[in-house]
Amino acid sequence: MTSPSIYDGRHLLADLHGCPILDDAGLIERALRAAADSAGATVIGLHLHHFGEGQGVTGVALLAESHMSIHSWPERDYAAVDIFLCGARHDPAAALRTLVQHLAPARVVETLIRRGAG
Repeated sequence: MTSPSIYDGRHLLADLHGCPILDDAGLIERALRAAADSAGATVIGLHLHHFGEGQGVTGVALLAESHMSIHSWPERDYAAVDIFLCGARHDPAAALRTLVQHLAPARVVETLIRRGAG
C-alpha cells in the first residue's frame, strides 16, 4: 500500500458584512484580479454577471491554482467570498486582505478549511 501524498489546499470562506458598494461590477473585477495577484495566483479566466442596476454581482476567477468567487447582495451590504488555492506558496489570507481593502466591509467572518489533508 502506498502512503497518501501530502496536498496543501486551503479553502477560505468569508462573509463580508457592511460593504458600502457591491453593485459595481468593475470594482469587483478589479478586486478579484488584485486579490489573485496578492495571493501569488494566476488568473486564467474571469467571468462576472451583474444582475442589473442596484443589484448584485456574481464573479468567478478561474485560477491556475484553483478559483475565487464572490456573490454580492448590495441590498444587504453583504458579500460571500470563496477562495480556494493549492500550493504552500499561494496565500488565501493575502487575497482576502486585498478584497477587504477594495470592498471596505465593516465586519469579516472567515473560515479556513484544509483540503486534501485526510
